[in-house]
Amino acid sequence: MGIIEKMRLDGKKGFVTGAARGIGKCTATAFAEAGADVAIVDLDIEVAEQTAREIAEATGRKTIAIKCDVTNEEDVQKMVDTVVAELGGLDFCHANAGICINAPADEMTYKQWLKNMDVNLNSVFLTDTIAGKYMLAHGGGSIINTASMSAHIVNVPQPQCAYNASKAAVIQLTKSLAIEWAKRGVRVNSISPGYIGTDLVLSAPHLKALIEQWNAMAPMGRLGKPEELGSICVYLAGDTSTFTTGSDFIIDGAFTCF
Repeated sequence: MGIIEKMRLDGKKGFVTGAARGIGKCTATAFAEAGADVAIVDLDIEVAEQTAREIAEATGRKTIAIKCDVTNEEDVQKMVDTVVAELGGLDFCHANAGICINAPADEMTYKQWLKNMDVNLNSVFLTDTIAGKYMLAHGGGSIINTASMSAHIVNVPQPQCAYNASKAAVIQLTKSLAIEWAKRGVRVNSISPGYIGTDLVLSAPHLKALIEQWNAMAPMGRLGKPEELGSICVYLAGDTSTFTTGSDFIIDGAFTCF
C-alpha cells in the first residue's frame, strides 16, 4: 500500500467537538473526505444537524449530529457512548470547542475567567480522558486538541490573558497525556492555528478593524482559511502518524516567527 492510500481514514470512526461551524466543521469535512465516519458535536444541534447532512451528502460517509455540553462530564460520557453505539467504534477525536473572552485583566471578572477555562481547558480534559479511556481499552487511537498560536505569543492589541493561558495549558495537557499513554497505543497531539477567517470572524463588524491590524502584522498578509487546517488533522488521525505524539503543530503563516 502506498503512502497516499495509508493516509486515508477508511473504516475509522471519530468525532469533532465545536463542529457545527468554523474550524471544527472544516476538520470534520476533511475526515469524512478521507473516508471516516464522523460525529458533529455541538451545543447548537440545529446547525450541527445541517452540517452533518451537508457532509454526508458531499462525501457519502455516515455523519451524525450530537448535542453536547462539553463542560459537563455526564454529557461528554453520553456523547462518547453515542458515537461508539451509532458509528460502531472510536478511533480518533478532535477536541476543538472553545471560546475567547477579550477583556483587560484588571476588568475581567472571575466568572469570565472561569468560563473561559471551563470551555477551553476543562472540556478538553473531559473529552480527552473519556474518549481516551475507550481507546485505551480498545486497542488505541488518536486524539487531537485545538490549542492556538496564542499559547506561544501574547496577542496584540486585544487583551485576552485568559484565552492565552488556557491554550498554553491545552498544550501542556496534550504533552502530559501523550507521555502517560505513549506505550498504551493512544497518541495525543495539538494544533495551534493562527488567525483563521471563519465565517463568524469575517462577518463580525467589531472585528473588522482588528482584522486589518492582524493582516498588517502577518508575514503572509492575510488570515488563514479554515480548510487549511484539515490536512494536518487527517494526518494526525491516520496511520502514517503512528510515531507522532506529544507534538504541537503551529499553523499560523509564520505569525509566531517574530
